[in-house]
Amino acid sequence: MTNTAQSPDQTPAAKVLPDAQTVTEVRHWTDRLFSFRVTRPQSLRFRSGEFVMIGLLGDNGKPLLRAYSIASPSWDEALEFYSIKVPDGPLTSKLQHIKEGDQIILRPKPVGTLVVDALLPGKRLWFLATGTGIAPFASLMRDPEVYEKYEQVIMMHTCRTADELAYGQQLVEALREDPLIGELVEGKLLYYPTTTREESPRMGRITDNLASGKVFEDLGLPKMNAEEDRAMVCGSLDFNVDVKAVLESYGLNEGANSDPKEYVVEKAFVGDGI
Repeated sequence: MTNTAQSPDQTPAAKVLPDAQTVTEVRHWTDRLFSFRVTRPQSLRFRSGEFVMIGLLGDNGKPLLRAYSIASPSWDEALEFYSIKVPDGPLTSKLQHIKEGDQIILRPKPVGTLVVDALLPGKRLWFLATGTGIAPFASLMRDPEVYEKYEQVIMMHTCRTADELAYGQQLVEALREDPLIGELVEGKLLYYPTTTREESPRMGRITDNLASGKVFEDLGLPKMNAEEDRAMVCGSLDFNVDVKAVLESYGLNEGANSDPKEYVVEKAFVGDGI
């Protein structure tokens, strides 16, 4: 699975990774994006929206780890992750080649700010993501607690091309038929996918669609306000900075686990350098 140097009498199967979990499913969505599922440690407890450190052994035999949001909800028996592929990335150049039965390293210490406990009570919850930043929201969109606490949940997801939206689109479509939360989702979850480079039914950056008010008009919602709206943000550092400015222009303030307010930002998002 990895490019780790091995002695002549050592086979890959004999290599035991620390904190190892077994890959149970891999799906390649595009030539740049893939998702995979692994076994879940029996002792692992996490809140939907949190992340853990996962990785492989590097060429020097030492663990190469990065923060990855758990894309599966807290009730799932397995753990799902959604990743970009970087040809020369220290980790994903190897991780993208994993297959069913392989092992990865998983440090079972979940943390993160994209949890409902870090927000004050509100009426609408906005999930704002670019690219693989949708991963923590893939977890939250499948959590019954989200729909019990909010009247409406809006998933805004922006990618360069339409095929890069497929992971989120299929997840949202499947939610409506989900036996556990299908009834909760119906009428509450609003999905707003856009592209920035390829022509599609809806286009434009999240910041532009929020600042101009276009998304409110398209979805028949009132303008964002601090009394009713809450938001979670996950994307590149530049995206996070730009979105924060827009949210604060509507009167929302940034919160944290220890200080709940109107919006939170995930600062451990895995970017293009992995």
